[in-house]
Amino acid sequence: MIRTRFAAHASALLLFLTSFGFSSVSGAAQGMAETGQPSDQTGAHSQDEGITRVRNTLRMLLPNLPVDGVSASPIPGLYEVTFGSQLFYMSGDGKYLMQGEITDLMTREPLTENRLKQLKKSALDRIDEADMITYGGDDLPYTVTVFTDIDCGYCRKLHSQMAEYNRQGIRVRYLAYPRAGINSASYREAVSVWCADDPKEAMNRAKRGEKLPERTCDNPVGAQFELGQDFGIRGTPALVLDNGEVIPGYVKPAPLRAALQKTFN
Repeated sequence: MIRTRFAAHASALLLFLTSFGFSSVSGAAQGMAETGQPSDQTGAHSQDEGITRVRNTLRMLLPNLPVDGVSASPIPGLYEVTFGSQLFYMSGDGKYLMQGEITDLMTREPLTENRLKQLKKSALDRIDEADMITYGGDDLPYTVTVFTDIDCGYCRKLHSQMAEYNRQGIRVRYLAYPRAGINSASYREAVSVWCADDPKEAMNRAKRGEKLPERTCDNPVGAQFELGQDFGIRGTPALVLDNGEVIPGYVKPAPLRAALQKTFN
Protein backbone atom coordinates (compact mmCIF):
# COMPACT_ATOMS: atom_id res chain seq x y z
CA MET A 1 0.00 0.00 0.00
CA ILE A 2 1.18 3.53 -0.63
CA ARG A 3 2.15 5.76 2.26
CA THR A 4 2.19 9.56 2.21
CA ARG A 5 3.18 12.30 4.66
CA PHE A 6 2.71 14.99 2.04
CA ALA A 7 -0.67 16.40 2.93
CA ALA A 8 0.12 16.53 6.65
CA HIS A 9 3.35 18.42 5.96
CA ALA A 10 1.83 21.07 3.74
CA SER A 11 -1.30 21.44 5.86
CA ALA A 12 0.72 22.00 9.01
CA LEU A 13 2.83 24.71 7.39
CA LEU A 14 -0.17 26.44 5.83
CA LEU A 15 -2.03 26.28 9.14
CA PHE A 16 0.96 27.84 10.86
CA LEU A 17 1.13 30.67 8.32
CA THR A 18 -2.62 31.25 8.49
CA SER A 19 -2.66 31.29 12.28
CA PHE A 20 0.31 33.55 12.87
CA GLY A 21 0.89 35.34 9.59
CA PHE A 22 4.03 35.85 7.56
CA SER A 23 5.20 38.65 9.86
CA SER A 24 5.33 36.25 12.82
CA VAL A 25 7.34 33.79 10.77
CA SER A 26 9.76 36.51 9.76
CA GLY A 27 10.06 37.85 13.30
CA ALA A 28 10.67 34.48 14.91
CA ALA A 29 13.12 33.53 12.21
CA GLN A 30 14.89 36.86 12.55
CA GLY A 31 15.60 36.09 16.18
CA MET A 32 17.31 32.89 15.13
CA ALA A 33 19.11 34.52 12.23
CA GLU A 34 20.61 37.17 14.51
CA THR A 35 22.17 34.46 16.68
CA GLY A 36 23.50 32.49 13.70
CA GLN A 37 26.51 32.86 11.47
CA PRO A 38 27.08 35.94 9.28
CA SER A 39 25.20 35.70 5.99
CA ASP A 40 27.59 37.65 3.77
CA GLN A 41 29.82 34.70 2.89
CA THR A 42 30.00 33.42 -0.67
CA GLY A 43 30.56 30.10 -2.41
CA ALA A 44 29.74 26.52 -1.52
CA HIS A 45 30.53 27.05 2.18
CA SER A 46 28.02 29.89 2.37
CA GLN A 47 25.45 27.81 0.49
CA ASP A 48 25.85 24.93 2.93
CA GLU A 49 25.46 27.32 5.86
CA GLY A 50 22.37 28.78 4.25
CA ILE A 51 20.78 25.33 3.96
CA THR A 52 21.62 24.60 7.60
CA ARG A 53 20.21 27.93 8.73
CA VAL A 54 16.96 27.37 6.83
CA ARG A 55 16.57 23.90 8.32
CA ASN A 56 17.26 25.20 11.83
CA THR A 57 14.71 27.99 11.43
CA LEU A 58 12.00 25.61 10.25
CA ARG A 59 12.89 23.16 13.00
CA MET A 60 12.36 25.91 15.57
CA LEU A 61 9.09 27.15 14.11
CA LEU A 62 7.65 23.74 13.14
CA PRO A 63 9.40 21.16 15.33
CA ASN A 64 7.01 18.34 14.44
CA LEU A 65 7.19 18.89 10.71
CA PRO A 66 10.01 17.02 8.91
CA VAL A 67 11.24 18.97 5.90
CA ASP A 68 11.49 16.82 2.78
CA GLY A 69 14.18 18.91 1.14
CA VAL A 70 16.14 22.16 1.26
CA SER A 71 18.28 23.17 -1.70
CA ALA A 72 19.64 26.25 -3.38
CA SER A 73 17.22 27.98 -5.75
CA PRO A 74 18.28 29.64 -9.02
CA ILE A 75 18.38 32.96 -7.13
CA PRO A 76 21.52 33.45 -5.00
CA GLY A 77 20.68 33.57 -1.30
CA LEU A 78 17.23 32.07 -1.77
CA TYR A 79 16.52 28.44 -0.88
CA GLU A 80 13.87 25.98 -2.02
CA VAL A 81 11.95 24.19 0.72
CA THR A 82 9.78 21.21 -0.21
CA PHE A 83 7.00 19.46 1.70
CA GLY A 84 5.70 16.67 -0.50
CA SER A 85 4.82 18.39 -3.77
CA GLN A 86 4.48 21.80 -2.10
CA LEU A 87 7.28 24.29 -2.67
CA PHE A 88 8.25 27.40 -0.73
CA TYR A 89 11.27 29.67 -0.72
CA MET A 90 13.26 30.93 2.26
CA SER A 91 16.06 33.46 2.46
CA GLY A 92 19.46 32.14 3.45
CA ASP A 93 19.52 34.19 6.64
CA GLY A 94 16.34 32.41 7.79
CA LYS A 95 14.34 35.64 8.04
CA TYR A 96 11.90 35.44 5.15
CA LEU A 97 9.57 32.75 3.86
CA MET A 98 7.72 33.22 0.60
CA GLN A 99 5.59 31.37 -1.92
CA GLY A 100 5.48 32.33 -5.57
CA GLU A 101 6.71 31.72 -9.10
CA ILE A 102 10.26 32.13 -10.41
CA THR A 103 10.65 32.61 -14.17
CA ASP A 104 13.91 32.80 -16.09
CA LEU A 105 13.39 35.94 -18.18
CA MET A 106 16.23 35.05 -20.55
CA THR A 107 14.82 31.65 -21.51
CA ARG A 108 11.16 32.27 -20.53
CA GLU A 109 11.35 29.01 -18.57
CA PRO A 110 8.83 28.80 -15.70
CA LEU A 111 11.30 27.41 -13.16
CA THR A 112 8.90 26.99 -10.24
CA GLU A 113 6.19 25.42 -12.40
CA ASN A 114 8.65 22.92 -13.84
CA ARG A 115 10.00 22.08 -10.39
CA LEU A 116 6.47 21.46 -9.11
CA LYS A 117 5.89 19.07 -12.00
CA GLN A 118 9.05 17.20 -11.04
CA LEU A 119 7.85 16.85 -7.45
CA LYS A 120 4.48 15.50 -8.57
CA LYS A 121 6.13 13.09 -11.02
CA SER A 122 8.37 11.79 -8.25
CA ALA A 123 5.36 11.28 -5.99
CA LEU A 124 3.52 9.34 -8.71
CA ASP A 125 6.59 7.22 -9.45
CA ARG A 126 6.64 6.09 -5.83
CA ILE A 127 3.10 4.66 -6.01
CA ASP A 128 2.75 0.94 -6.59
CA GLU A 129 0.56 0.39 -9.64
CA ALA A 130 -1.01 -2.52 -7.77
CA ASP A 131 -2.76 0.14 -5.67
CA MET A 132 -4.30 1.72 -8.78
CA ILE A 133 -7.17 0.48 -10.94
CA THR A 134 -5.83 0.45 -14.48
CA TYR A 135 -7.52 0.27 -17.88
CA GLY A 136 -5.40 -0.42 -20.93
CA GLY A 137 -2.28 -2.45 -21.60
CA ASP A 138 1.34 -1.54 -20.93
CA ASP A 139 1.89 -1.40 -24.69
CA LEU A 140 -0.19 1.77 -25.09
CA PRO A 141 2.01 4.81 -25.82
CA TYR A 142 0.53 7.17 -23.23
CA THR A 143 -0.45 6.87 -19.59
CA VAL A 144 -2.69 9.28 -17.69
CA THR A 145 -3.30 8.99 -13.95
CA VAL A 146 -6.79 10.16 -12.98
CA PHE A 147 -7.99 11.20 -9.54
CA THR A 148 -11.61 10.05 -9.60
CA ASP A 149 -14.73 10.25 -7.43
CA ILE A 150 -17.27 7.45 -7.75
CA ASP A 151 -20.27 9.82 -7.86
CA CYS A 152 -18.78 12.62 -9.97
CA GLY A 153 -20.78 13.19 -13.17
CA TYR A 154 -17.85 14.02 -15.40
CA CYS A 155 -15.86 11.15 -13.87
CA ARG A 156 -18.64 8.82 -14.99
CA LYS A 157 -18.64 10.40 -18.44
CA LEU A 158 -14.88 9.84 -18.72
CA HIS A 159 -15.29 6.24 -17.60
CA SER A 160 -18.07 5.60 -20.11
CA GLN A 161 -15.54 6.43 -22.87
CA MET A 162 -12.78 4.22 -21.51
CA ALA A 163 -12.69 2.03 -24.61
CA GLU A 164 -12.16 5.11 -26.78
CA TYR A 165 -9.34 6.40 -24.55
CA ASN A 166 -7.67 3.02 -24.98
CA ARG A 167 -8.23 3.11 -28.75
CA GLN A 168 -6.53 6.52 -28.77
CA GLY A 169 -3.49 4.87 -27.17
CA ILE A 170 -4.15 6.15 -23.65
CA ARG A 171 -3.84 3.91 -20.62
CA VAL A 172 -5.85 5.23 -17.65
CA ARG A 173 -4.78 4.62 -14.05
CA TYR A 174 -7.27 5.53 -11.33
CA LEU A 175 -6.47 6.98 -7.94
CA ALA A 176 -9.30 7.52 -5.47
CA TYR A 177 -10.32 11.08 -4.62
CA PRO A 178 -13.64 11.07 -2.70
CA ARG A 179 -14.40 14.80 -2.78
CA ALA A 180 -16.52 14.70 0.37
CA GLY A 181 -13.52 13.51 2.34
CA ILE A 182 -12.51 10.64 4.57
CA ASN A 183 -15.35 8.54 6.04
CA SER A 184 -17.94 10.12 3.70
CA ALA A 185 -20.35 8.03 1.65
CA SER A 186 -18.14 8.59 -1.41
CA TYR A 187 -15.13 7.42 0.56
CA ARG A 188 -16.91 4.22 1.62
CA GLU A 189 -17.97 3.61 -1.99
CA ALA A 190 -14.37 3.95 -3.13
CA VAL A 191 -13.20 1.57 -0.41
CA SER A 192 -15.82 -0.96 -1.53
CA VAL A 193 -14.48 -0.74 -5.09
CA TRP A 194 -10.83 -1.09 -4.11
CA CYS A 195 -11.64 -3.96 -1.74
CA ALA A 196 -13.76 -5.90 -4.24
CA ASP A 197 -12.60 -9.26 -5.54
CA ASP A 198 -12.46 -7.69 -9.03
CA PRO A 199 -11.83 -3.95 -8.57
CA LYS A 200 -12.07 -3.16 -12.30
CA GLU A 201 -15.50 -4.76 -12.60
CA ALA A 202 -16.57 -3.12 -9.34
CA MET A 203 -15.46 0.25 -10.73
CA ASN A 204 -17.44 -0.38 -13.92
CA ARG A 205 -20.56 -1.14 -11.90
CA ALA A 206 -20.10 1.80 -9.55
CA LYS A 207 -19.60 4.21 -12.46
CA ARG A 208 -22.92 2.97 -13.90
CA GLY A 209 -24.57 3.96 -10.63
CA GLU A 210 -25.04 0.45 -9.30
CA LYS A 211 -25.07 -0.03 -5.55
CA LEU A 212 -22.17 -2.21 -4.45
CA PRO A 213 -22.08 -4.34 -1.32
CA GLU A 214 -20.04 -2.50 1.29
CA ARG A 215 -16.57 -3.97 1.68
CA THR A 216 -13.60 -3.08 3.84
CA CYS A 217 -9.97 -4.14 3.76
CA ASP A 218 -6.48 -2.72 4.05
CA ASN A 219 -6.76 -0.19 1.21
CA PRO A 220 -5.01 2.87 -0.30
CA VAL A 221 -8.07 5.16 -0.62
CA GLY A 222 -7.22 7.45 2.29
CA ALA A 223 -3.59 7.80 1.24
CA GLN A 224 -4.58 8.52 -2.36
CA PHE A 225 -7.02 11.18 -1.19
CA GLU A 226 -4.25 12.82 0.85
CA LEU A 227 -1.93 12.70 -2.15
CA GLY A 228 -4.59 14.46 -4.22
CA GLN A 229 -4.83 17.17 -1.57
CA ASP A 230 -1.07 17.58 -1.67
CA PHE A 231 -1.28 17.94 -5.46
CA GLY A 232 -3.81 20.74 -4.98
CA ILE A 233 -6.69 18.77 -6.48
CA ARG A 234 -9.95 20.65 -5.94
CA GLY A 235 -12.30 18.78 -8.27
CA THR A 236 -12.61 15.60 -10.25
CA PRO A 237 -11.69 14.21 -12.61
CA ALA A 238 -8.13 15.51 -12.38
CA LEU A 239 -5.68 14.14 -14.93
CA VAL A 240 -1.97 13.86 -14.15
CA LEU A 241 0.42 13.33 -17.06
CA ASP A 242 3.63 11.35 -16.85
CA ASN A 243 5.65 14.58 -16.53
CA GLY A 244 3.69 15.67 -13.44
CA GLU A 245 1.46 18.19 -15.23
CA VAL A 246 -2.08 18.33 -13.83
CA ILE A 247 -5.01 18.90 -16.18
CA PRO A 248 -8.16 19.73 -14.21
CA GLY A 249 -11.48 18.44 -15.48
CA TYR A 250 -12.81 16.13 -18.15
CA VAL A 251 -11.08 16.01 -21.56
CA LYS A 252 -12.51 14.08 -24.51
CA PRO A 253 -10.39 11.19 -25.81
CA ALA A 254 -9.25 12.69 -29.13
CA PRO A 255 -8.27 16.13 -27.73
CA LEU A 256 -6.45 14.39 -24.88
CA ARG A 257 -4.51 12.28 -27.38
CA ALA A 258 -3.58 15.48 -29.27
CA ALA A 259 -2.42 17.17 -26.05
CA LEU A 260 -0.30 14.15 -25.13
CA GLN A 261 1.27 14.05 -28.58
CA LYS A 262 2.14 17.75 -28.35
CA THR A 263 3.67 17.32 -24.90
CA PHE A 264 5.64 14.13 -25.36
CA ASN A 265 6.41 13.79 -29.09
